This record gives sequence, structure tokens and C-alpha cells, in this order.
Amino acid sequence: MEEICLKHDNGDVLRFKGRLFSECSHFDEEDGCLTRQQLYVTDNGQQVYYVIRSKGRERTRHAYRLSVCGDVCVINNGKTEIALQFDLLMLAVRSLCGLNAEATPSLAMVEEMLKAANA
Repeated sequence: MEEICLKHDNGDVLRFKGRLFSECSHFDEEDGCLTRQQLYVTDNGQQVYYVIRSKGRERTRHAYRLSVCGDVCVINNGKTEIALQFDLLMLAVRSLCGLNAEATPSLAMVEEMLKAANA
């Protein structure tokens, strides 16, 4: 684990001790936007999701700290925190992505992935 400092556009800096777990990039040829996504695991078992979008000279950066407590997911961007029932969060994700219930992982599957990330 190392000290990590992520800047984001809300004026805050997210600092934590952790490690990079996963990273991917996507370039949209139609609008010329490069999106980089990074998933970090913290030393206390939380996840940090970092998204950087670049288009020409424009760049946006957003960081979100996520923790699962029972059936509630707490999401914090450094200025605002929201707690959602996990089922409601998964419903929102399915709706935003146009997925049906069978295509979305269950709470047990997500918990297994999070445990694997923390191993």
C-alpha cells in the first residue's frame, strides 16, 4: 500500500493509503474524448473510483470513495456523501446502462469481487 493523492474538479483532493486494482481507457472517435478509469482499493477495505476525461485541452477529473456496509453503499466525492440501499443503487445502474436484472451482478457477486480486490 502507498499514499495516493487524487485531484478532482470539485476543488478537493482525495488522499488515502491504498493500491491500484484495475485501470482501463476508452477513446470515443466520434467526439474525440479519451476516458481513463482507475479503481483503487484502500487499506481499510474501501474502493476509490477515479475518472479522467480529456478532449483537446479540456480535462475533467472526478474521484469517488465507495464503501459497502451491510446492504448500504456509501459514496463520497470529498464534498458530498450519499448512502443508498444496494438494491436501489443496482436498479439505478441497470437503468442508466440499459441492462435488465439478469445482466447485473447480485449483491453476493459484488461482495465476492470486492473481497478479491482487497485480498
